[in-house]
Amino acid sequence: MFTSIAGRAVVVTGGTRGIGKGIASVFARNGARVLLTGRDEQAAKATVAELGAGGAEVSYVLADVSRRADCERMAQVAAERLGGVDVLCANAGIFPDARLADMTDADIEQVFGTNLKGCILSVQACLPALTASGRGRVILTSSITGPITGFPGWSHYGASKAGQLGFMRTAAIELAASGITVNAVMPGNIITEGLADLGEDYLAQMSASIPLRRLGSVDDIGHAALFLASEEAGYITGQTIVVDGGQVLPESLAALDG
Repeated sequence: MFTSIAGRAVVVTGGTRGIGKGIASVFARNGARVLLTGRDEQAAKATVAELGAGGAEVSYVLADVSRRADCERMAQVAAERLGGVDVLCANAGIFPDARLADMTDADIEQVFGTNLKGCILSVQACLPALTASGRGRVILTSSITGPITGFPGWSHYGASKAGQLGFMRTAAIELAASGITVNAVMPGNIITEGLADLGEDYLAQMSASIPLRRLGSVDDIGHAALFLASEEAGYITGQTIVVDGGQVLPESLAALDG
């Protein structure tokens, strides 16, 4: 039995939809006090209402993680409402499609600003509170795309996700003296609003390429994050957990016919 995480102060960036919402939901269901960030107030209000319906303590603050001032305000709100930050789930990310030949400066800056810079700024802003916690946990949402695999149209996305892991390894060394662990979850194909937009044919094709023969759920990522935030994971830092149903294992589709 894992030590209860009830009462812990948890910040989930990009927590109003998709994987972030799933992570927030798992923490809330396990008794954590959760602060969500997002840029869409309507989505934030709906998520807070949904996750708090069972009595969980969930609130939101509007923030664009690519802006230092927004991240600092996020940390300040966490201090005021939650009394600090025990766990930061740096999840906010975007994945617009752009082929390399057509990619603009704006495309690159947008993806890197949210996915990589936003990750770094979020950790920086919450660092004093994580240090004060005495058991600080930082959990990054990376991806198999970039660090392990590639997909046409996502070269900037893949680069940002690989960059998160480079950040993670050095941050883990620097923050270890403060008792803070820094780890990452690397999702494969997870059923979210964004993935659904890619169409039924894409979803069926991807399911067929996964040894477990199904796409993942947002809860699958949330449970991995919950483990990394636990007392029992306190000696794990600078590491990654791939959550993909075995997607990266076969060297070809023929391997799945054996």
